[in-house]
Amino acid sequence: MTENKALSAPFLRLYGLALLFFSANSILHVILPVRVEALGGSNSHIGFLMGAYMFTCMFFRPWAGHLVHKHGPALVIRVLLIVNGLALILYTFTGWEGYVVARIMQGICTAFFSMALQMGIIDALPEEQRSQGLSLYSLFTYMPTVLGPLLAVGIWDWRGMEGFTVAMVVIAVGTGLFGYHVPMQAAREPNQGEGPIERERMSGMLRQAVSCRPLAVCGSLMLMVSVVFGAVTAFIPIYARHIAYGHAGVYLMLQALVIVVARFALRTRLPSDGKWHALFVAAICLLGAAGAGLLSLSQAWGPVPLYAAAVLIGIAQAGLYPTLTSYLTFVLPGASRNVYIGLFIATADLGVSLGGMAMGPVADRFSYSSMYAVCAVLAVLAACVASGSRAMRRSQPGTLNRI
Repeated sequence: MTENKALSAPFLRLYGLALLFFSANSILHVILPVRVEALGGSNSHIGFLMGAYMFTCMFFRPWAGHLVHKHGPALVIRVLLIVNGLALILYTFTGWEGYVVARIMQGICTAFFSMALQMGIIDALPEEQRSQGLSLYSLFTYMPTVLGPLLAVGIWDWRGMEGFTVAMVVIAVGTGLFGYHVPMQAAREPNQGEGPIERERMSGMLRQAVSCRPLAVCGSLMLMVSVVFGAVTAFIPIYARHIAYGHAGVYLMLQALVIVVARFALRTRLPSDGKWHALFVAAICLLGAAGAGLLSLSQAWGPVPLYAAAVLIGIAQAGLYPTLTSYLTFVLPGASRNVYIGLFIATADLGVSLGGMAMGPVADRFSYSSMYAVCAVLAVLAACVASGSRAMRRSQPGTLNRI
């Protein structure tokens, strides 16, 4: 029987590092919107601040993939843990301008951190275990959000900025110390025989990416559905206050719990065969659409559709990203796979950032209900794209499936 390396001790420690790294966001996603509103900010301000994080991730993803390929994950992770710690501490003594700077710093760190760990997982695991490894990594990144939102509400109600400061300092120091001592032998180190990737070659790969059909289809799907995820992250802490018996902490905890349970339960059932499962992907997109639709009705109908939306969006978020990422690791050519995976993840980042930056003005101009209705339409369009895409075969070395 083949050893399950995805559950071996070195990989579990990498997953544990991911859990610590993303634990701060489970608190920030609740406290920052409330803090900005208290400072007199509008939905557009909240959306900009929350979206700046993932927009920065999007911008740096391809470069992150390139540098991880060049230098290996160990050095990259240890440097960015220091920068991430400084960003978390910056939140504790600054106002609006400092929050923007800290979000940008966090975005840069997240781009490099996630690429380093995901590329290490992809390179070190057998093909049949890639989907499981990516799903477990993603599961551990969401585990802090199970209790984090309620913890954030408790911290803010109990001690305000003082409690928030203590939490950020503890997370920054704890993550740095744990990350420095995590062994990186599970991840592939830089291949000294390859030499540095030349700038001309990098530009050529980016030009080729435009005509890579699997990347274009998966990227467009991830972009549209991620708008739903981003709008939830940015505005649920405020929107839930307008719903009778609605509670942002309970909603975010429930959605995160569904993501964690679904990713664990589905870790061996998600497609990991290099084939395009159009109806499966379309069904996941429709779950996201249904969830966004229920959110748009929650202000009129009450807490039942609100918490039902948390379940549906949680399942969609649990299934879509690992399914598409695993599929791309099979169909993209190995020589440029890291860069193209970085571009794909960048589309997810862009979608999440647009969920805040673009949907914030919609909420200001119309209402939260209208904003989530727009998100539902985007997810339905994604389902149509997925179901209408013909089979995309596995690429041979050095080739791309063209549009």
